[in-house]
Amino acid sequence: MVVPYYFMITNTFKTVPELLTFPPTLYIKKPTLNNFYYPTPLEPYHTNGLFQYFDRAPLRFGNMMINTITVAVANTVFGLLLASMVAYVLAKRRIPGDNIIFLFILASFMIPWPVTLIPNYLTVVRFNMVNKLSGLIIPGCVNAFAVFFLRQYMLSIPDDLVDAARIDGCGEFRTWWQVVLPLTTPALTALAIFSILGNWNNFVWPLVIMQQQKNWTIPLAMASLSGFNDQVHVGAVMAGAMLASIPIMLMFLVFQKQFVENIAMTGIKG
Repeated sequence: MVVPYYFMITNTFKTVPELLTFPPTLYIKKPTLNNFYYPTPLEPYHTNGLFQYFDRAPLRFGNMMINTITVAVANTVFGLLLASMVAYVLAKRRIPGDNIIFLFILASFMIPWPVTLIPNYLTVVRFNMVNKLSGLIIPGCVNAFAVFFLRQYMLSIPDDLVDAARIDGCGEFRTWWQVVLPLTTPALTALAIFSILGNWNNFVWPLVIMQQQKNWTIPLAMASLSGFNDQVHVGAVMAGAMLASIPIMLMFLVFQKQFVENIAMTGIKG
């Protein structure tokens, strides 16, 4: 696991001739930052840095990073809030046809996602969300698997706690927010990690609706860089891959303990 990441980091700071040597070197002979920005390219044998590719705007890659973080965080926060509301009703409220509703929710994520691609695109076009971050955020807030996962977890919460909150005068919203939601923190944290990773690596849907480069996300940027046939662009590709991996690596290092604990706790009932 460590070797490919080490290879990517060292290649980020190598010169292009050193990158193209065979066999590849395991250390950096002449460190350089030209793979990020090459201030004085020499014609005709030159290579641009990472920040010089996208519309020749040095800050464009940073904008793509911000777009990706915004979409991942928004989809995770709003998606889990909405899913927990639905799961609370299905787990702690008795409404007519609740089992049928739950079966429909289960059936929705059993449908292969390519089948829904065209209908979702037509819906986004109708609501004028093409080339907008809302086209990535609003459809991504619906997560049937999160509803299923949270409902199963909430079933393990004693009904006596919910009944006690209602006796004390709490409404349904307050009971969900102050009683049930804090008790589902382990499940929410586990789902949040998977949701952020999934949204960070999402490629097909942004490719379909994002036609302007300024609204691209990181997967689209990396696919664009990797599409060059010239080997001299490999330095920029390595630099982009390293920057794109930093937020996810930091998240994993910070929440590593919680991730393992929550996965273990969500499998315990009673």
